[in-house]
Amino acid sequence: MARAPFQILVLPWRRRADGRVEFALFRRADNGIWQWIAGGGEDDELPLAAAKREAFEEAGIPAECPFLALDATASIPAHGFSGSRGWGESIYVIPEHAFGVDVSGHPVQIAQEHSEMRWLPYVDAAALVRYDSNRIALWELNQRIHGLGAHDAPP
Repeated sequence: MARAPFQILVLPWRRRADGRVEFALFRRADNGIWQWIAGGGEDDELPLAAAKREAFEEAGIPAECPFLALDATASIPAHGFSGSRGWGESIYVIPEHAFGVDVSGHPVQIAQEHSEMRWLPYVDAAALVRYDSNRIALWELNQRIHGLGAHDAPP
């Protein structure tokens, strides 16, 4: 199985009974960084299929949950990924595709690559993530969940 030259980011969220929205944030076991579910495509897999597979592998999220492709993308240096030598010398960066997934009513678990998971409101999740790409994807998803436009202040 060969790693495809792209990365995915999956942001699980849920609406509580009181109407408040929370996001599931994961702490990596290897370096302690807080981030969303992340991973790469395999072989000829498309980004949405990779997002659904990674979400199931890392958090037990069923593929039937509604996934939303976000406009937020990032570029990541290729050298940081195992298998990147197979992409050749002409690929310097790979795209990161972001997806939100509504897991309301579904349990979310953590895989061995994570040491902890927290359900957090938008402001707390935005403060805890390390990477700007994660923060930007969170902002977009939060705006979309609340039916806000690109120029509205987040709730």
